[in-house]
Amino acid sequence: MKDLIVLAADKNMEHALRGLLQRPQALGIRSVEAEIFVHPRHDPGCLNEAHDFLRPFAGSHRHALVLFDHEGCGREHTAPGELANEVRKRLETNGWTGQAEVVVLTPELEVWVWSDSPHVAECLGWAGRQPPLRDWLAATGQWPAGQTKPTDPKRVMEATLREARKPRSSAIYLDLASKASLHGHSETAFLHFQQTLRKWFSI
Repeated sequence: MKDLIVLAADKNMEHALRGLLQRPQALGIRSVEAEIFVHPRHDPGCLNEAHDFLRPFAGSHRHALVLFDHEGCGREHTAPGELANEVRKRLETNGWTGQAEVVVLTPELEVWVWSDSPHVAECLGWAGRQPPLRDWLAATGQWPAGQTKPTDPKRVMEATLREARKPRSSAIYLDLASKASLHGHSETAFLHFQQTLRKWFSI
């Protein structure tokens, strides 16, 4: 029986998760045997159809984890926690009783990108550039002073890549997740993700 099956909303999320799960010690967990799938209908598919997608795997995997963005899921007017509870309840009644968890990223995956790690600038093509990335973002009004994250993390990431002339690809998310420090993350969805893994796969 495998440890974990993960259903993600897109390739960027899949690559980020692969990078994170390659670092069990950084997450505070034991090594995990995991399979990661991308739902063909992305965020709405994960929200509305995760239970159907994952039902066949209930007998072959110990735990199931579903991750999708709040922005783009089609029900942005509903609180992320409420959506997570809905999906979890459907999983519970489709073979995953006590074995499944749901993480809704708010507003979307890129909120996990922005941390104090120096690897962020490196992975986004900003290594050696002046001014430093955080200073450039502040000067251009993209990361207001006093905020722990940019207001629109996805737009700011795309603007950074354009300025650095670095093509966007899913490999960037793998690179970031493989290198950037996980210490100091205060983002609710990331903490929920990490705490869930620690509960299931404690060292």
